[in-house]
Amino acid sequence: MAGLKQAAALSFYIHLRAVTVVLAGLVLLATTVLATPAAQAQTYTVIHSFTGGADGALPDAGLTRDQAGNFYGTGGSSVFKLTQKGSGWVLTPLYDFQGGYDGKFAYSPVTIGPDGTLYGTTLAGGYVNGGGDCSQGGCGVVYNVKPAAKAPVSAFAPWTETVLHAFTGRPNDGNQPQYGTLMFDQARNLYGTTTFGGDGYGAVFELTPANGGWKETILYGGFYYGNGYPHSGVVMDAAGNLYGTTEYLVYELSPIQYGWVFTVLHTFLGGKDDGDLAYGGLTFDPQGNLYGATLCGGSGKGGTVYELTPQGSSWTFTLLYGFDGICGDGPYDSLTLDAAGNLYGTTNGGGGNGAGMVFKLTQSDGAWTLTDLHDFSFNTEWFPYGGVTFDANGNLYGTASDGGAYGKGAVWEITP
Repeated sequence: MAGLKQAAALSFYIHLRAVTVVLAGLVLLATTVLATPAAQAQTYTVIHSFTGGADGALPDAGLTRDQAGNFYGTGGSSVFKLTQKGSGWVLTPLYDFQGGYDGKFAYSPVTIGPDGTLYGTTLAGGYVNGGGDCSQGGCGVVYNVKPAAKAPVSAFAPWTETVLHAFTGRPNDGNQPQYGTLMFDQARNLYGTTTFGGDGYGAVFELTPANGGWKETILYGGFYYGNGYPHSGVVMDAAGNLYGTTEYLVYELSPIQYGWVFTVLHTFLGGKDDGDLAYGGLTFDPQGNLYGATLCGGSGKGGTVYELTPQGSSWTFTLLYGFDGICGDGPYDSLTLDAAGNLYGTTNGGGGNGAGMVFKLTQSDGAWTLTDLHDFSFNTEWFPYGGVTFDANGNLYGTASDGGAYGKGAVWEITP
């Protein structure tokens, strides 16, 4: 429970710091300094305001899109689906967590599995007794949500949930799979991270289908205080290597015959040249370069966007952009790459109103230019923790964890 309180306190601290911002501008820090263009003519629309009822509340995660154009997400205690009907959108609650063994605090995005059903994690829940250092509230679960085989008991929860794994905490298991996205490999194995557990500072785990259930293997649990905690998930390259971040570094896990080798690719120094608090995960481009972001650091102290490029057996770190503001204003989630190589994301604070923004980074002649696509406001919606998702027409979608018509957060759309 101490770990849960620490995570909650950290989340509140980041919220509080962003609220104290009176006005945050934008400054470009890259190989070349350029003026930031004014916000383009975009149309921003709230397509759902959470009520705090069956639809959930306070969404911290971004959205996941299926091939039919539907979006899926989590709203704290629920999993939901958004379907376009005519010119509007209809939200359907799919599952409501009861806060016991089934899980509690669904803060991470959902992943659509090879079977077309939804997979995700909760921060707490699972085993309540006998769960190591997190027994009082459970250490969190990995779950699967899918349509019920029979008629649902409630129209507000038409899908059923199965717990694939309930974490038990240190020293042999993870604790609190907080914000990271789960990832499947080609063999349908599932990978993720926990913020605590292992040797105390987090773990990388694999779930393998076995005998009608799932077998967990801790791939790495040796994070220590100097590494920082892993808050995001992992990504995999074609060779089966895993890449991820902690607060203070970017790492690689490479499979060998009897385990995995942990390698630090970059350690953040926390200054103007690289950043600090890398809560967001990593994004591959087609050339094998990695992109990520930090909450703090940079010349403007409001977070950074960076690139890691493979150079033989090492990686070269390049700072692409530095946000103005205060520590905690930067991107909280992973970045999204479009087909043209542009990067999109959200910031936790900053922007024109200090409440966060949606941004686009465009490369030209070796320099990156930021375009502010939308400024959130404390009078409307604020704190967009999650990243952005495209539809087939290039429109952007995401969530704001606070505000909206009922003060419980919202789902938004930005069209060109």
